[in-house]
Amino acid sequence: MTSHNKKERSNCVEMDDAKLPKVEGQKMIVSADEEDTRYRETTILSNINENSNGNELIYSINDRPPWYLCIMLAFQHYILAFGGIIAIPLILAEPLCVKHDNHVKSQLISTIFFVSGICTLLQTTFGTRLPILQGGTFSFITPTLAILSLPQWKCQDFETAERNGTGHNFTVDAESWQKRIREIQGAILVASTLQILLGFSGLIGFLLKFIGPLSIAPTITLIGLSLFHEAGKKCGAHWGIAALTIGLIVLFSQYLRNIALPFLTYTNGKWKIIKYPVFKLFPVLLGMCLSWLVCYILTYFDVLPKSPTHYGYAARTDINSDAISSSPWFHVPYPGQWGTPTVSLSSVLGMISGVLSSTVESVGDYYTCARLSGAPLPPTHALNRGIGMEGIGCILAGIWGTGNGTTSYSQNIAALGITKVGSRLVLQTAGVLLIILGLFGKFGAIFLTTPEPVIGGMFIVMFGMIAAVGISNLQYVDLNSSRNLFVLGFSLFSGLVIPTWLAENPGIINTGIKEIDQTLTVLLTTNMLVGGFFGCFLDNTIPGSDEERGTSAWYKQMHESKTNGSTGQSCYDLPFVTKYLRRLSWSRYIPFLPTFQMERN
Repeated sequence: MTSHNKKERSNCVEMDDAKLPKVEGQKMIVSADEEDTRYRETTILSNINENSNGNELIYSINDRPPWYLCIMLAFQHYILAFGGIIAIPLILAEPLCVKHDNHVKSQLISTIFFVSGICTLLQTTFGTRLPILQGGTFSFITPTLAILSLPQWKCQDFETAERNGTGHNFTVDAESWQKRIREIQGAILVASTLQILLGFSGLIGFLLKFIGPLSIAPTITLIGLSLFHEAGKKCGAHWGIAALTIGLIVLFSQYLRNIALPFLTYTNGKWKIIKYPVFKLFPVLLGMCLSWLVCYILTYFDVLPKSPTHYGYAARTDINSDAISSSPWFHVPYPGQWGTPTVSLSSVLGMISGVLSSTVESVGDYYTCARLSGAPLPPTHALNRGIGMEGIGCILAGIWGTGNGTTSYSQNIAALGITKVGSRLVLQTAGVLLIILGLFGKFGAIFLTTPEPVIGGMFIVMFGMIAAVGISNLQYVDLNSSRNLFVLGFSLFSGLVIPTWLAENPGIINTGIKEIDQTLTVLLTTNMLVGGFFGCFLDNTIPGSDEERGTSAWYKQMHESKTNGSTGQSCYDLPFVTKYLRRLSWSRYIPFLPTFQMERN
């Protein structure tokens, strides 16, 4: 591939296929059957040779992998998101009083997958247009649990049954649990309007003027570091299986990534052998599947203990096997399926803290995703549109009744760096998969058999990658400066200490106003929010030159190509309408349109 074509790829330039020269290895559609066959056989191999140093992508943001690769890569993203998405309805099952009702849980699971697919398509097509998957957010879990712990929503009868040892037979009527989820729906619907306002008004883009590398680095780094406890807890269920999963993913993604395996294919009436970089494209999927297979074999021969009190029980694959038989074959979620949402002030105020935490985390995710997908750093209009679209996604989640909102998934962003595939089309395919597979309850229930240590091993690799990407933002900063070392060290350490201390001392915040206590608790127990706040505050108040802070190099890279009339950031342009918007002079004042000219001020 010529250097000219490399430059076009790095700048995310989208051109009509008919105007492209026929360069070997270029991803384009040609009319001649022989050329088409030659292309499909050589494109991946040429990419392997071109990217043998491991630093460049196999497929960048605008590239279109073959349809079969799109499906397989999309399924890998589905697998990565599965643990995080499915954990939410399982966590909410107990406070909703449906802990032992697998039918209700399968409905909640189908609903959250279905809505996550819709939100992923909206975000990748009309939002930031980055290859970023949307799913349920843990930022909403804490305020949700706080709301459901209020006296009027607590499931007193269920707690009594648990103490008496009859909890496994306890069920509640539909109205009892549905009125609880309707309260959560109402809180999400109202609180999410704040996220829409922050995005589409351009306020979040304006605030980014005060955010530099020393603000972004601790925020992104703490996304990975803050989840070490969850990863350790899952790995601790069986460290042998977790270590096997980690070892396999590392082996495939790092040591074997340049090895292409031969595959026999039938094309145009001829059998041919084509080589594909299987290990480079599917390291996580292969690692998790092989580890699951080992767990299944150990379970089949009863090597793993059958008692929940014995170490290693969580590695069994038959723990949740009953969920498959109890899940419906087909379930179509629809808006208002649990009834009309209810709204109360205390619930809305508590949920706002979750919205703010999710917003801060997502801004950092956008920068990370852009870096790993081969795109320029996102311009202001893309950030505004992305946050606004996440607000719309949360509104949809509230209307459908997932019991949660939506946010960008860090583990799927990390997969871009490991697989070296940053294609937008792959994530759009993943959105379609989420919708389709969300309609089949039994398919999702199959993955309930994935053992905890397998998920924990995947978490260690994924979140370690996120933390490393956050640290890489310090390349713009003068690390010989004692000022910068203080800002970085204090923001990182405070982002770990303060949330941990508050988590170990529940109820320590007591202002006398329950809503304020709940809001402060949620904000101060969000690691990336605490670290990002101190990093941003100290970086903007402690004297330092632009060169020392790294903002000059940061903004030079961010704004080296103007959005309006430029092809450098065309991957962030809205599909179909951008060329018409450039003819309208008033469009330059709309914060979420590609013609917005805030960068020029």
